[in-house]
Amino acid sequence: MAFLQQWRRFNFFDKEVVKHPDTNQIYDKLKGINISVCTSGKGQIIVGDYEGNLYFIDRNLQISSFPAYEQVVTQIFQLRQHNVLVTIGQDESGINPVIKVWNFDKVDRMGIPKCSRITRALPGTMNPSRVTALSVSDNMNMMAVGFEDGTVTLIKGDVTVERHSKTKTIHSGGKPVTGLYFRHTQRNTYLFVVTENMVLSYNVTGKDAKKEVLDQHGCSQRCTVMSDSTQDCQLIIGRHDAVYFYHLDGRGPCLAFEGEKRLLHWYRGYLIVVGKDSKNIPRVQTSSGQTRHMDIVTVYDIQNKFIAYSGPFPEVVDVVCEWGSLYVIAGDKLFQLPEKDTQTKLEMLFKKNLYVVAINLAKSQHYDEDGLVDIFTQYGDHLYNKGDHDGAIGQYIRTIGNLEPSYVIRKFLDAQRIHNLTAYLQALHTKSLANEDHTTLLLNCYTKLKDNTKLDEFIMTKDKVDFDVETAIKVCRQAGYYKHALFLAEKHDQHDWYLKIQLEDIKDWQKALQYISRLNFEGAESNMKKYGKTLMSEVPTETTELLKSLCTDYKPKDAPIVDQDMMAGGIPTVNRAAAEEFIHIFVNNSRKLMEFLEHMTTVQPNSPEIIYNTLLELYLHDMAHESDSRLQVRLEEKSMNLMQHIDVSKLW
Repeated sequence: MAFLQQWRRFNFFDKEVVKHPDTNQIYDKLKGINISVCTSGKGQIIVGDYEGNLYFIDRNLQISSFPAYEQVVTQIFQLRQHNVLVTIGQDESGINPVIKVWNFDKVDRMGIPKCSRITRALPGTMNPSRVTALSVSDNMNMMAVGFEDGTVTLIKGDVTVERHSKTKTIHSGGKPVTGLYFRHTQRNTYLFVVTENMVLSYNVTGKDAKKEVLDQHGCSQRCTVMSDSTQDCQLIIGRHDAVYFYHLDGRGPCLAFEGEKRLLHWYRGYLIVVGKDSKNIPRVQTSSGQTRHMDIVTVYDIQNKFIAYSGPFPEVVDVVCEWGSLYVIAGDKLFQLPEKDTQTKLEMLFKKNLYVVAINLAKSQHYDEDGLVDIFTQYGDHLYNKGDHDGAIGQYIRTIGNLEPSYVIRKFLDAQRIHNLTAYLQALHTKSLANEDHTTLLLNCYTKLKDNTKLDEFIMTKDKVDFDVETAIKVCRQAGYYKHALFLAEKHDQHDWYLKIQLEDIKDWQKALQYISRLNFEGAESNMKKYGKTLMSEVPTETTELLKSLCTDYKPKDAPIVDQDMMAGGIPTVNRAAAEEFIHIFVNNSRKLMEFLEHMTTVQPNSPEIIYNTLLELYLHDMAHESDSRLQVRLEEKSMNLMQHIDVSKLW
């Protein structure tokens, strides 16, 4: 239950007395008309009086009339989609009222519309009864008439003609009917029925109407209205304690505020309530000496939950909307309540620093994105100047994609606001609108805050990367977060960065070598040329083994034994690096070089001469420096065998 006493009050409508467009004098054409009922539609305000006349006021405030009944007009219903008016009135006392259907597409020389149907409004009882409610379906194939005796008559068929119509009493009760409204869904047509002590809905699609009681409390005459699609076409009724909303299947929310309600009206998402104010408003005395009581007209914005207007009017007869504006017929005057434009409303709210209300209002008015961003920015600036940095950053985040990020970042570079800056930069990355500088700044924020959880979340848990990977690796490496840098480098195939960090920072030679062994042939070859010397000096045995593999028939360590080409019957591809290009790696380890070259001459007897020549030089060098005679003999034998494969003359 929402208490309207807490709703803010604004003056979003102006109050103007309608004047003659030609003379600029107060419009007085309603003076002397004893109004019984009003409505509007199809470009005119329609008034019925207690003498049976119908009056039509056009946009230029010209008034025309014709007598429709002998005594009184009691009900008027203007169809929204058709130029058809349905009226009910009294021609004689003591007999049933008369329904008349007027076709305004066919008028005579006097401008009087054709009356296409005249029929009696027959209640469900045998005795005549006054009509208290009228509704016609938009497709003009149903009409419902409610009576003072509590009965409701449903007339099916083309409402413009009496022929083929079927009449049936669908509701009977002791209390007068106070409201009737058709509600169409995709498959069915329903009729809301409101009496003084009950609210019901009838499914009137089929032959037999199906009843559902929505509430055991009703309302007085003229205190019902139907909302538009902005509020899901709900039935609204006003009682002394509250305004209640109803769906087809039951009661919905209510807006609790007390006070006598005389009239409800709906206009463009606004609920208009005419009632008595709790304060004693002084009565107005007319020029003839009569005193008139004052009514309060209040306009509620249901969606945004504020009062858009509230003001006193003398003896309100009715409220109508036409020509894009709201009109109040009060006494013998016609008042207009023109609504302020959205920008004016927003400026009024900005002056009061009511930015949340402004945002909600702009959204309900379908403001474009640029307009909303301006409001978010103003709201963020306001909160920032107040010192509410958390609230400010929340608004600035809503501007991402439109407002230049540097405008926000500059405000939060202070170390005390690093949490706010972090939140903004995170949002910038989430929306994939961050550049390299933003990534650097965000990672620096994480490292300064020592927020490992956020850093892990940013780097290690995302399936889709929303930052520049190389920049992130650099920042993490510089800050000493090697684990995160290695994770990114390995995941995104940044081989050079991975090996730099392993070899230069962590100095984990084994992992670096294992990483190279998992690369494809080109990657392994290039990285062994680049980092081979370092690896040979630290892990010579493992490095030599990898070079042996690389220069014979290399396959990545994790590669399947049988690849797709072999399964398809193709010839296996042999990847083999040139062994002579790696000799320089062994500059400080002749023993491992000898082992490597011996392997190459064994598995590849047709190795280049430089392989044999280098190996022979190693043998001869060791022979000259070897003191063990048995080893000298062995080296001599190896040398003699080797010279069979080389051109000895080229050695000297």
